[in-house]
Amino acid sequence: MAETLIMLDINFIRDNLEKVKKSVEGRSADVDLDKLLKLDVERRESIIKIDELRTKRNEAAKARDKGLGVRVKGELQELEKKLSETEKQYNNLMLQMPNILLDEVPIGDATQNKIIRKEGEPPKFSFKPKDHIELGKLLNIIDFDRGVKVGGFRGYFLKNEGARLHWAVLNFAFDHLTQKGFQAIVPPVINRRFALIGGGQFPWGEEDTYKVGDEDFLVGTAEIPLMAMHSDETFDIKDLPKKYIGMSACFRTEIGSYGKDTKGLYRVHEFYKVEQVILCEADEQQSLGFFEELQDNSEDILEELGLPYQVVILSSEDMGKKAALTYDIETWMPGRGNYGETHSNSIVLDFQTRRLKIKYKDQDGNLRYCHGLNNTAIASPRILIAILENFQQEDGTIKIPEVLQKYTGFSEILPK
Repeated sequence: MAETLIMLDINFIRDNLEKVKKSVEGRSADVDLDKLLKLDVERRESIIKIDELRTKRNEAAKARDKGLGVRVKGELQELEKKLSETEKQYNNLMLQMPNILLDEVPIGDATQNKIIRKEGEPPKFSFKPKDHIELGKLLNIIDFDRGVKVGGFRGYFLKNEGARLHWAVLNFAFDHLTQKGFQAIVPPVINRRFALIGGGQFPWGEEDTYKVGDEDFLVGTAEIPLMAMHSDETFDIKDLPKKYIGMSACFRTEIGSYGKDTKGLYRVHEFYKVEQVILCEADEQQSLGFFEELQDNSEDILEELGLPYQVVILSSEDMGKKAALTYDIETWMPGRGNYGETHSNSIVLDFQTRRLKIKYKDQDGNLRYCHGLNNTAIASPRILIAILENFQQEDGTIKIPEVLQKYTGFSEILPK
């Protein structure tokens, strides 16, 4: 009998059908709930019958009734074959089930995203500001032409002070969060399929994921290996929460965003990211508290950098299928004349931990699935767009935020 994969709790689905339907419809997810429930009934009925036949088979063996044993064996093989096919269909449908939406998620497409606050004032220039593409060329810190020659579409080279600024931002965020008690990790970026299924990146994001072997992939975020690190493990409640900060290269094919942001550093195939991940007890209020903590951490970083931003609650169709609630931070980018997404903060509840079988023993000794959360602390080179464009001077000089100067070793980038 095939192992049953665990995604959402099927008991929860049966007991909260209207809530589940609302989440499926709100996300425009392609899941046949009626078929799923029918397969679940067939699966449970087959398991009961198989158990009964196995009992009969054992009784026939004890009684040395070969005729009964042969008949039972035939029925058992037929039922096990049927169950295997039923579970295959059932598991495929369960893999497509998105997480349940929390009540505050706006229902609809991206037009329903809700801005909940703005922080900082966009700079007012006495001159026409340049975008980061112009600045990169003027300062000799970004080379897109040679990047495309070597790396293909969306390729780039960061050079000179641009390369040092890139590492300065990442190291600043990494230090900022390790000082807050997060455990520092550099994870593997080549991950096996189970990690991407468990992390909820598959099946929905497979087209945006680079495949490097039969079952190996380049991850688009350190969240995936940080979650999979504890797959099939059980914690004692005293060991929670687990707080990790991971720095890694990230890779995305961006097939799903074909035609969008084709110029510059906003949407590239490879970049670096500092990612926050928390595993905690299965308590929604505690999870929401950590969600706010992660949000504060990301906002602290932007405030230290002196960048204006806005916080947005993503709508049901715009957020990832694995998240129950997502806040994006969009940072002001003068070259776009608008805010651009730079951070994402998600509470996932037990969606990933069920897939990865990450549990803990509560105070009563009961086994429960942990809750999971993830948050972008910083991603570069996208954040460089905001830094270069917001702190430019009329002659193209870039003033470096004070908190980064100990990492860069310089306070400004001058035109060449």
